[in-house]
Amino acid sequence: MTRIDQTFARLRAEGRKAFVTYIMGGDPTFETSLEVMKGLPGAGVDVIELGMCFTDPMADGPTIQAAGQRALDHGMNTDRVFEMARAFRATDDSTPIVLMGYYNPVYARGVDRFLAEAKEAGIDGLIIVDLPPEEDSELCLPAQAAGLNFIRLATPTTDAARLPRVLQNTSGFVYYVSINGITGSAAPSADSVGPEVARIKEATDLPVVVGFGISTPEGAEVMARVGDGCVVGSAIVKLIGEGRPVAEVLSRVAALAEGAHRG
Repeated sequence: MTRIDQTFARLRAEGRKAFVTYIMGGDPTFETSLEVMKGLPGAGVDVIELGMCFTDPMADGPTIQAAGQRALDHGMNTDRVFEMARAFRATDDSTPIVLMGYYNPVYARGVDRFLAEAKEAGIDGLIIVDLPPEEDSELCLPAQAAGLNFIRLATPTTDAARLPRVLQNTSGFVYYVSINGITGSAAPSADSVGPEVARIKEATDLPVVVGFGISTPEGAEVMARVGDGCVVGSAIVKLIGEGRPVAEVLSRVAALAEGAHRG
């Protein structure tokens, strides 16, 4: 079992939902980003999604696009993402880390090299948003052979014909994108998300975690209640981008975590 599998098994045994957060690696600087990352588990975060900055982030809204550009401007790259993960692992060997980003940096590095370095750095899973199931042999299957979960996105437009293909080689958890659109856009509603999550859960035993558009403790509670947990990204990245002190960022994260864990 990966750390992701172990975490969801523990939460299920405790009767709690998962709180997953996204931060952009290296935003605004390597040091600040690492400080935030190290503080997330203590603030109640169960799984950390660590963003890999890229110059053409097609699924990201303005907030995360700006974060990626800040990271790039301060010299963040794939080497430093792995360095950040290793530094985190020096003091935390249990919180799962999922790298989230686009395929280009993986391809440029070479799949075998990327996976070996990710595993060595303590990475547990990948979310590569622009690599569809038809390309599973490119990265998904090699990643799973290397002991990494490959987490797939399902969306409101993933119909009954498409869903089995999306779920076929997915592991760790399913990330349900609760809205049609980019990160940080309109808030989702339980009335629309609940039936979709139920439909996915009928087709898989994997946990289903709801993300996109969640920005308040109340929203986190509602979305965690209809799924097996929720993801908050842009709301946290926005605070970092505003230059808020790390302590304030982590305090806001803790409030979001409390909401999710009430779900």
